[in-house]
Amino acid sequence: MVSKWKWLFSLLTRRLWFRASVISLLAIFAALVSLLISPFIPTGLADKLGANSVDRILEIIASSMLAVTTFSLSTMVAAYSAATSNVTPRATKLLIEDKTTQNVLAAFVGSFLYSLVAIITLSMGAYGERGRVVLFFMTLAVVMLIVITLLRWIDYLLRLGRVGETTDVVEEATAKAMRARRSTPYLGGRRLEPGRDVVDDGAHPVYSDRIGYIQHVDTAAISRAAKTVGGRVYLASLPGTFIDPGRPIAWCSGFDTATDFDAILDAVTIADERSFDQDPRFGLCVLAEIASRALSPGINDPGTAIDVIGRAVRVLAIWASEDEEIEPRFPEVWVPDLDIAELFDDIFVPIARDGAGVVEVQVRLQKALAALARTGDPRFVENARRQSEQALERAALAMDFPNDIGRARAAAAMVGA
Repeated sequence: MVSKWKWLFSLLTRRLWFRASVISLLAIFAALVSLLISPFIPTGLADKLGANSVDRILEIIASSMLAVTTFSLSTMVAAYSAATSNVTPRATKLLIEDKTTQNVLAAFVGSFLYSLVAIITLSMGAYGERGRVVLFFMTLAVVMLIVITLLRWIDYLLRLGRVGETTDVVEEATAKAMRARRSTPYLGGRRLEPGRDVVDDGAHPVYSDRIGYIQHVDTAAISRAAKTVGGRVYLASLPGTFIDPGRPIAWCSGFDTATDFDAILDAVTIADERSFDQDPRFGLCVLAEIASRALSPGINDPGTAIDVIGRAVRVLAIWASEDEEIEPRFPEVWVPDLDIAELFDDIFVPIARDGAGVVEVQVRLQKALAALARTGDPRFVENARRQSEQALERAALAMDFPNDIGRARAAAAMVGA
């Protein structure tokens, strides 16, 4: 489990300004390090290597990198707008956090600052003849970095903001969250039996005065708070749950003071939006949004919906792997399991509803449910059949051509088999 502070730091590192700032500081250091290395360079080497031309090279880098950075930013904004319009606004956050884009922009900004600092230092006469040699080699390294980055950027721009590429990013984030939850199904704690919010008599509910979604739960911090007072904590709301002042976050047994409850509240992060990290259901909802938008009359792209159905099977299959006995790291904390029925509803109900009258979507949906039923997990079999029956009922109401309904029913028979 990732602690709250490590998680907050990981969010910080995903910001564009953070990566650009780090690269910029390294670039400034590289421009100034020539002053430290220059005493070890033989005299007369600058004329032999043509190091005196470094001024012109730095001027070219400074002017070109500023233009390239501005162009790249405008291209990114256009790509994000396209993703918002053609895919879903919820996926734009993942595009903004994309490491390739951030590394490219950080390299461009860093190169600009490197050349700017080097030009200023050269104008001050601080380098001298031997310092120019070191600066010349560092500038050649920066030029190579710029060329490699530009080649990667050109290839990446061809795919940035496209529906397929954005869907890939969403699937990857959802699968990552699903694998993380599969490895620690109860966030490192014990399993809380379904339907039992309170296990101990006299347990006190913990409420938050904030209204929003739970983004992260620090189970280790909750466990430490429980150990301090010798109590137990029963988590009532998982990441992704919408919290209001009347809905308990957890039930605590053995906690007596408000200070003890504050420790539980500090371990739970509540924000205005959901996060992909500890909330695999959110990823499934975003995938369903992509399919629903593709099936809207204005776009009419059933191929994207069929593609999302295949991705949903891959993501859900992660949870269908064989159960393993996992020793709880935090035995003082009880955490409910993910509801398989809700996972199926999140992804398949919107697609079955919006694609009820499209036979190719209905047939592919039934085949996907049949594939999930074949995993052997009894919960998957039950929910696959339930979704199959509901989808078939929707199709029967929406389709007018008997042959289309027959194809959907034939595909649905595979789920029962």
